[in-house]
Amino acid sequence: MQITRGYRTELDLNNKQITACKKHAGAARYAYNWGLKRKQEVYQTTGRRISAMELHRELNQLKQSELPWMYEVSKCAPQEALRDLDDAFTHFFRRVHLKKEGKWKGPPGYPTFKTKRQGLGSFRLTGSIHVYEQAIDLPRLGRLRLKECGYVPTSGVNVLSATVSEEAGRWFVSVQVEEEVPDPPAGTSEPIGVDVCINRLAQCSDGRVVENPKALRSELKRLKRLHRRLSRKTKGSQNRAKARMKLARKYARIAHVRRDALHKATSLLTRAALFPEERAARKAEIAASLAEPKAKVKRRKGKKMQPAETPSLPEQVARKVKKQQIKQRLRQATPANAHVRPAVVVLEDLHVDGMKRNRKLALSISDVGLGEFRRQMGYKTVWQGETLLLADRWFPSTKRCSRCGNVKEEMDLSQRIYVCEKSACSLVIDRDVNAALNLAALASPPRQPGPYREFLGKGETPVERGALADLSQDGSVKLPSAKQEPDINYGLSIHG
Repeated sequence: MQITRGYRTELDLNNKQITACKKHAGAARYAYNWGLKRKQEVYQTTGRRISAMELHRELNQLKQSELPWMYEVSKCAPQEALRDLDDAFTHFFRRVHLKKEGKWKGPPGYPTFKTKRQGLGSFRLTGSIHVYEQAIDLPRLGRLRLKECGYVPTSGVNVLSATVSEEAGRWFVSVQVEEEVPDPPAGTSEPIGVDVCINRLAQCSDGRVVENPKALRSELKRLKRLHRRLSRKTKGSQNRAKARMKLARKYARIAHVRRDALHKATSLLTRAALFPEERAARKAEIAASLAEPKAKVKRRKGKKMQPAETPSLPEQVARKVKKQQIKQRLRQATPANAHVRPAVVVLEDLHVDGMKRNRKLALSISDVGLGEFRRQMGYKTVWQGETLLLADRWFPSTKRCSRCGNVKEEMDLSQRIYVCEKSACSLVIDRDVNAALNLAALASPPRQPGPYREFLGKGETPVERGALADLSQDGSVKLPSAKQEPDINYGLSIHG
């Protein structure tokens, strides 16, 4: 199976390299803004759309007279920025078409001009890109050091592009590669239901709990203090620039903590759950099968490198590279761990935007990252050979009793314990566990047509989510709900 994925890691740059990266980011931002203005002018005068290739030819002519400073950067930076502009207009017109059909709500998102006030931005490079254990070689920038050793693969992959971005004074590179991985064998363990929460990040039907770090709420007091300090500084002063950088670092840390928690949670739920003894034995087995890593040497033109000339890595670097290789092998799905990987994972198809309309819960819901959680579960289940089912938005997972199937008419959010109303059942259980068990029951064999649809890689973008609007039994479109479950006698149907 061939997959396309990205490896993102931090760069360790000196002042000269930082200046070069800022020039590339500025050139990409200028090309994007110039291309947007040029597109508007051509459309107003001729009524046609000018392509990115035509814009690139015009920009090359301007380099010789008006823009000589663009020769200091790689040609890929402005060229890829113009291609991104073409993609932005393609998505805009697609949303306009969907809006006419009634499948899109909200503005279609016309491309806007970029500004340095929102950050230095990023730029993408293609062509001759070479990845080493501790560095990466990029066109026009040369060899840049990496802070993480052995994370980005150096061989066995096809490097497509490298995107360099700045975030709160730190520079990162994301390498997009195509790699061949073994076809994952299907999991054979019991299906699991995952109920995403606010107090907890996720509650699994098998009892596993993923805690919510509450990255934003835990730093609110510090954020308010930093905002006050920034507002008191004189505009244009160095102290204001320092205060702004401190605030940006705090926001970046919040985003990193949330992203780290989501990746760990989705990996925990999709990968094989091994005991510490099994994990240690598996690591030893993989380490014994791996060869000693060799240093990657860039071939010189006109000279063939002999196998004997490949030098060995230093002991400390080789240990780090081998550790990363063991981690990568340990994550792969194999027939040996198929019995501990779930066959089916069931999630809820929540309307996050509708849930955020509740002003008392909007901050907590945004702090969880429900959309990113579902996106990561979408591709990680495919990598692990599992099936992802999305329960319908109107399925009463919280109000339904997981033992007898009785559905309550109303259940307040403050009621954290579910108590069944039927005297013959009288089930008392945590509401999140009850919801997870109801979700898991949707996929329990024999699986009959029910209130779910199979995840096929669609519905991840807002455009596709609008196209997959919920339909009632009479064919009319239901209004989006904030996980409201008013329909007790739900009509079973397949959405897809």
